[in-house]
Amino acid sequence: MKERIYMASPTMHGEEQKFVQEAFDTNWIAPLGPNVNGFEREMEAYTGIAHCSALSAGTAALHLAVKLLEVGEGDTVICPSLTFAATVNPVAYEKGKIVFVDSEPETWNMSPQALKRALEEHKEAKAVIVAHLYGTPAKVDEIKALCEEYKVPLIEDAAESLGATYKGVQTGRFGVMAGFSFNGNKIITTSGGGMIASENEEYIKHATFLATQAKEPVRHYEHKEIGYNYRMSNITAGVGRGQLLHLDEHIAKKKAIYETYKDAFKDYKQVHMNPYETCSEPNFWLSCMTIDKDSKTKPLDIIEALERENIESRPIWKPLHQQPVFKGCEFYSHYEDDKKPVSEDIFDCGLCLPSDIKNTKEDMDRIIGIIRSVLDR
Repeated sequence: MKERIYMASPTMHGEEQKFVQEAFDTNWIAPLGPNVNGFEREMEAYTGIAHCSALSAGTAALHLAVKLLEVGEGDTVICPSLTFAATVNPVAYEKGKIVFVDSEPETWNMSPQALKRALEEHKEAKAVIVAHLYGTPAKVDEIKALCEEYKVPLIEDAAESLGATYKGVQTGRFGVMAGFSFNGNKIITTSGGGMIASENEEYIKHATFLATQAKEPVRHYEHKEIGYNYRMSNITAGVGRGQLLHLDEHIAKKKAIYETYKDAFKDYKQVHMNPYETCSEPNFWLSCMTIDKDSKTKPLDIIEALERENIESRPIWKPLHQQPVFKGCEFYSHYEDDKKPVSEDIFDCGLCLPSDIKNTKEDMDRIIGIIRSVLDR
């Protein structure tokens, strides 16, 4: 069996071990400590967001954001359908009412025109959550303008988009709060972990308080609110500090992978790489492709061909409005007629390609050769 090629696996550099060793040497093994504080300050400096709090997961960040906006039972939150379930699960945790919005074809992200219809019919919405899919910024100006028009706060799910920019501004800076993820497959990793970020200092202070079991500042254990064990550990934060030093390098390598695929398939008219607007610069976390539905080649053909050669790929996220667990949730299509929703079309016609930055030229040539052999049938 040939050596496994992963879709996106962690890439360590050495500085991570230095920060972790410092934690061992100073006995800062317990949660919190200098690495947590340092990682938060360094994320603030990189993203330009004034306040950050390091957490156990990106999902924890989104959950706290939903909590801070006081989303409760029956409260409406408008969410993208084409995303991972973790984007919307925090709304379900609080028994909120999830309303799904379709994608648009130019970035695969939340459709502003579908969002407008959703907001017109749900003026009571407590929040809108936008995700930057696969590291590609959404149509931020249009989405933010709609949220301001309808006076609904915007939460950014920037789990996949750390380092991506829209009109020169880092994703995560457009909403009232944002959540980042450092899961093992993300553009930088802490093994598992996340960050909540905001320009509003009070939001982050309260988020940190809730994430630390909501312990009141008194001698004994006093609790006036329900809290969570959501803080990042000092060991984990040390890994993040070392990784953050290489974020721009990771983005450059991810972009090179995307451009390699784009060039390799430029003569295949049925193949299209995941798109982005020229005013944005994605972090190219995952390279994806769609294949025209009238093509003889289907995404599964490529996935299975790669699998036979011990190469990992996978389908595009299945739209959440099609997921059994969210059956019955409202859904607003990009189109106002009976045309197939954009998110469903992308799911049916697309796949995520191997995008590991450790891939060599030989690895990429091998992957591309296998895909071409399927497309040429």
